[in-house]
Amino acid sequence: MVMWVFGYGSLIWKAGFNYDDRVVGFIKGYRRVFYQGSTDHRGTPEYPGRAVTLEPADGEVCWGVAYKISKKEDEETAITYLEVREKQYDQKAYLDFFTDPAATTPAISGVMVYVASSDKKHNQNYLGPAPLKDIAKQIVHAKGPSGPNRDYLFNLEMALIQIGVKDKHVMDLANEVRQILSEMEQQELTS
Repeated sequence: MVMWVFGYGSLIWKAGFNYDDRVVGFIKGYRRVFYQGSTDHRGTPEYPGRAVTLEPADGEVCWGVAYKISKKEDEETAITYLEVREKQYDQKAYLDFFTDPAATTPAISGVMVYVASSDKKHNQNYLGPAPLKDIAKQIVHAKGPSGPNRDYLFNLEMALIQIGVKDKHVMDLANEVRQILSEMEQQELTS
């Protein structure tokens, strides 16, 4: 039995587990959004960072990568690792994964995806939507054990570009964060 895991955030550039194959593609009916609070990696409980989750969205697709894990011991190790790494994501979904935008049948069915739901009862770290500028300010100031929240955003932007994807939400947010950082730098120079 082969296991497939879909990465749409930091898993794109940092799997952290052994895999046999890495395939670029997308899932349908979802979009990537910076609505999940990160209190264990890119922020703290006092000042959460923001990480991506998936939001249902008719007609949209979310690009990322799928990892194929064939060996039973690699699968067990990957699951154990991911259950800790993705512990703030309260749902797992098994979705169809496509590699060709013109295809009507999936390249792979049953790809496992971690999702942070908007249900505050089950996901206490869900932050939800906010104006772009507010999300950007939060990202600029948040940092946690895995480093500054802005590094997560910039790494995601770069990883998506490297697989040939221009995600408007990610790029707009990254540009807003760069603008804020530039303004902060100018203020430091003039004070």
